Amino acid sequence: MKNIERYIEQTVLKAQTIDADIENLVKDAKQYGFVGICVPPFWVKKAKREIGDANIQLVTVVGFPLGYNLTEAKIFETEQLIKLGADEIDVVWSLTAFKAGMNWPKIELSRIAEVCHQQERILKVIIETAYLSDNEIVEACGICADAGADFVKTSTGFAPEGAKEKHIRLMRANLPSSVGIKASGGIKTYEQAVGLIQAGADRIGTSSGVQIVAGIQ
Repeated sequence: MKNIERYIEQTVLKAQTIDADIENLVKDAKQYGFVGICVPPFWVKKAKREIGDANIQLVTVVGFPLGYNLTEAKIFETEQLIKLGADEIDVVWSLTAFKAGMNWPKIELSRIAEVCHQQERILKVIIETAYLSDNEIVEACGICADAGADFVKTSTGFAPEGAKEKHIRLMRANLPSSVGIKASGGIKTYEQAVGLIQAGADRIGTSSGVQIVAGIQ
């Protein structure tokens, strides 16, 4: 598959991330031409410096990894991360509110989307497909699209399961064409990445981007 590197967001979100990890992340992104890197909020400022004027999207996470933070905290975090240089925000939605049957997830996401779009930033919403039935995935896609999300993302990488082709196909069938899909969680091989892209993924979030590119046939 040509240009698979342009789908890849090379990611470091492990709890024990250190400065050298961020430096290597940016180095790999520059060397292999990855579309972006995804880093913990604490490391956004350093990552921005390391990227410099390279054409690399700086992605970070909000409400990570469980999403049950107060909405006000998520909004504040989003605002601060944009000020520090984040281009894209991957927010974990309020799964707890969704499971409780509340309308709050749409309200929360709409408010965060407004913050992002006012600053011309991209919002991705992590719905954590491992904890959702197929019907819930369809409902979640509708909520995200209605709230103004630019992408819907499968997973944090901290749940029991990550991205699956069947879920990507289901999401693609139930999202407008204007809303992208980011597959993430457990993607370690070239074959996996290609399968997810063919199923409808527009981005691949992975800590194995170098290995994936090296696996090109």
